[in-house]
Amino acid sequence: MSKTRIADFRISRFQFRRNRTIGDSQVSTGEANIVAIELIDESGRVGLGFTQVLFQPLMREADIALAFRQEAFAALEGREPGAVALQVTRPRGGSVRRLLLPFEEAIQHAVWDLFAQSSDMPLWKLLGEKRDAVPVYASGLDFHLSDKEFTELFGVAATQGFRGYKIKVGHTNVQRDLHRLDLLRSATGDGGLPVMIDANESWTAAETQAALDLFARAGHRIYWVEDPIPRDDFDGLRRLRLACPGTRVNSGEYLDVSGKRRLLAADACDMLNVHGQVSDVMRAGWLAGEHNVEVTFGNSFLEIGVNMALALPGVRWLEYSFQNFEHLVEEPYVIRDGLIRGHDRPGHGLVLSEAARAQHRTPEPLALADLGPAPTWERPA
Repeated sequence: MSKTRIADFRISRFQFRRNRTIGDSQVSTGEANIVAIELIDESGRVGLGFTQVLFQPLMREADIALAFRQEAFAALEGREPGAVALQVTRPRGGSVRRLLLPFEEAIQHAVWDLFAQSSDMPLWKLLGEKRDAVPVYASGLDFHLSDKEFTELFGVAATQGFRGYKIKVGHTNVQRDLHRLDLLRSATGDGGLPVMIDANESWTAAETQAALDLFARAGHRIYWVEDPIPRDDFDGLRRLRLACPGTRVNSGEYLDVSGKRRLLAADACDMLNVHGQVSDVMRAGWLAGEHNVEVTFGNSFLEIGVNMALALPGVRWLEYSFQNFEHLVEEPYVIRDGLIRGHDRPGHGLVLSEAARAQHRTPEPLALADLGPAPTWERPA
């Protein structure tokens, strides 16, 4: 009998300087604070997931491990990964609460990793492969970069064969957003590739329409506008769809599965944006299929969303944002000629790098001044 029950876990805390400031119209950060969660089954297989906290250093590694044991591991220990991955829960009362740290996505990744390994299948095939590659667009998380940094970032992206570009907008002066679109065109050339914009809920519906009109008059055709207005303004999103037929409305990033269901029922998006949680993404993808709405994949840690993107029908995009996390794993996913592919080995295929654990693990919180240079990693040609 295969020994597949979850038996133990391991926590590794990482804190390091980013190689640039990332952010949007609402937030920015120059530091990475990451927890690697490894779930270990009775046969010694390891399932890997990551948790990221954006805006403050994490607590001590020992305290993270204690919180995980008390809040999460009791519901995992002794269970088959497949049973955890496929379960449908009905939260009630005090169970409807956030964990001390956002462990949920990391747990889903690690559990599904173990489930696929125990089934001796790559995760993207276990989920129901529809294709073996999906196009990738370059996303800058660039709102706080200087014009020079912005131009350099997208200039590099243009040489690497990405299939489109997305920039952050929503500045208090919309002329600055127009200037960035002009810079993007100069940096990447006018090759006819799709250009997307992401306002991170900084506009009203009227401001969105005015901005799109301004960009169009300046010769910029916007393929999609992402989260232009607050996530639950379904009436406003639906009005935008009708008023701006030349630009798709991409929304849903900030909504849970229930919110995505309401968004779809309101006919309020052309594209449903999903992210990293495996079970939730597959359920949202099923809902989108019921409404005949395209699913598009936003950022997921180390592009682990490729597994769901390869499995759901009609997916045409996955986001890559140059976050410089690849050094954390032994073999990142391959992006070549603007396409990303999943791993062929069982599970999601990402394995925590022992070199990263030795060099970048930080059991105790550090002040920013005490962090060394940002780790470096270069994507193979």
